[in-house]
Order: sequence, then C-alpha cells, then structure tokens
Amino acid sequence: MPLLIDLKPGEKVIINGAVIENAGANTKLRVHNESNILRQKEILANTEISTPASRVYFCLQCAYIFPEKREHYLGLFEHYLVEYVEACPSAAEIAVSVRSEVNNARYYKALKAARMLLRHEADVLDHLRSTAEAEGGGAVSGP
Repeated sequence: MPLLIDLKPGEKVIINGAVIENAGANTKLRVHNESNILRQKEILANTEISTPASRVYFCLQCAYIFPEKREHYLGLFEHYLVEYVEACPSAAEIAVSVRSEVNNARYYKALKAARMLLRHEADVLDHLRSTAEAEGGGAVSGP
C-alpha cells in the first residue's frame, strides 16, 4: 500500500538519505515502494544533539537513514543507551522497548520508541528543575 506524504511549503522529508524540500505550495508525494522515510518533525539535526537521550535518538536516526553505515551507528546507539540507563535507571523499561525494535531490525519503530526516551528525559529534567527551584537552588543541567 503506498504511503501518502503531505508537505507544507518549505517542509522537508528525508527519503533514503535524500533531503527533499517542498519549494512551492502544499505538495503530496505518494511513495510506492519500501523506503526509509523521515518527516521534518521526526528529524533531529546534529545541532540539536545536546542531551544523552538526543544522542541515542540521533544514532538511531542515522542507522535508519544510512543503512550502509548502520553497524557503526548502532554501535554508538548501544553505547549511548547503556550510558543513559546507567545515569537514569527509571528509563530501563523504555530502553528495553527501543532495543527490542532494533534487534528485530524495525528501525522506524525503534525511533518511535526512542521518542519516548526523549520525553522521559525532558520529564526528568523538568522535575529536577522544579525541585531545585523549590529548594532555592540554581539551574539544573543534564539528566
């Protein structure tokens, strides 16, 4: 079944490693075969990699988009995921889910699961900030 992608003006999509930008009005693309596709809202730019969970996501994203370098990025992914769970054990269940999708070569689903890791990290950081502010402390950085 074909996938229909609706692109707004200026919106980007990555298809099999190629960045495609809509240069006109709303555009619809119909993809008829198996392809590695990421919409702009799912893409994490290398300038946005500032936290441990974002490093995990970015490595998975690269493994998905660039299959010829997949093993390299999956090695980095595993390293960063282990580091994150060691620092934040409450993410262990999410990590199991992400790793399961990777082990079954379902990289897009692994990215979806990794977005839960990003949300988890944001929640942890928000909680730490709130706690620090309530105790009269300064700013908190890192998970």
